[in-house]
Amino acid sequence: MKNIQNFTAVLERKDENFVGLCPEPDAADQGDTVEESKKNIKEVIELLVEHAPKDEIRSRLKNDFFITNVQMAMDKLKALSGKGVCKILSENGLLWRSKKVAA
Repeated sequence: MKNIQNFTAVLERKDENFVGLCPEPDAADQGDTVEESKKNIKEVIELLVEHAPKDEIRSRLKNDFFITNVQMAMDKLKALSGKGVCKILSENGLLWRSKKVAA
């Protein structure tokens, strides 16, 4: 029986492409479509597992990961779209997403 591991893929539209981030092994890639981005991020993870030293893989893999929503008043940023708010938060290290992965 195959050992199956679930990974989180966060996809974001950047201009005409989709950028994919997989936080558990700290891997990223992009594609022209959502499906291509998902395929590419999967290939990056496969290459990492196949070629990186085991110590590096262990140090990069996170298994205590959570995805959650945070609700807050955004009065000062009300003129920005949702994407604008996320961009500002992300650029300032304030956007954090995580997901717990079953062992």
